[in-house]
This record gives sequence, structure tokens and C-alpha cells, in this order.
Amino acid sequence: MSSARRVGVAVDFSSCSIKALQWTVDNVVKEGDHLFLIVVRHASNYEHGEMQLWETTGSPLIPLSEFSEPAVMKKYEFNPDPNVIDIVQTAARQKNIMVIMKIYWGDAREKLCEAIDQVPLDYLTLGNRGLGPLQRVIMGSVSNFVVNNATCPVTVVKS
Repeated sequence: MSSARRVGVAVDFSSCSIKALQWTVDNVVKEGDHLFLIVVRHASNYEHGEMQLWETTGSPLIPLSEFSEPAVMKKYEFNPDPNVIDIVQTAARQKNIMVIMKIYWGDAREKLCEAIDQVPLDYLTLGNRGLGPLQRVIMGSVSNFVVNNATCPVTVVKS
């Protein structure tokens, strides 16, 4: 019997990341897998000692059962999208998978690559905002950076 795969999805709760999550649940995740929702928040000046520690390593792993608990999410100053919770709860029930969230703070490009190695992930899916060539040059493309620097297979789901 093979061990459970660790499948990651970069989620920022935008429509393209929700589409990437749904695509991953429909096409990649299979029974017994572990689905990791990787959330990267912008770096801020947190006064809490825990937040300062987690800025480097990311939050502790947050199980699905705690996603919708206000007290837990308040600790991370975070409120997940109800659509995302619905998608992962349905997937967990139907496909018998374990769903876990991990939150990072900082630059999404770097933190997604770090998450691949720290969790570690066997596979990552992320959405694409559909930036034009000029916007990609000015703003930088997270998906392009991750595809070129990740240590695991990456799929980019176009919006």
C-alpha cells in the first residue's frame, strides 16, 4: 500500500485560486491523500510573539475541523472564504482525505517554494491571475516564479 500523497494548493481566496482548488479536488486528489491549503499573507508588523515566530516558519498545521472556528482563526487574524470551506469539507467527506491549512507571511513567490520543502509537498497547484506581459514584468508573476523554482511538479490553472 502506498503512502498518502501531500497535495498542495496555493489559496488566496481569489476566484482564480478557488478555481485551482476545485480543479485539484476534481482532477488530482484521490482517496487517502492529504490536501494542504497553503495561504500566504502579506508581511505585517505583528505585535504577538507567536506571529513573529510564525513569520519565518509559517503557522502550525491547522486541521479542517478548526477552519471555521472563530477563536482559532482570530488567533491568525484570518477569516477563510465559506466557498473554500465548502469545497474542502465536501472533498474530505467524499474522497476520505485529510485537509490541512498552513499560513505563511511574506512574499508569496518565496513562501510557496519554502512550503514545498517544509511541509513537504509532492505536488502543488496554483491559480493564474492572467496578467499581461507588461504587468508580469512590472509586478512579477508568482506562478512563473514557482514553476521555475519549485522542487515538485506544479500545475497552473488559468482563470
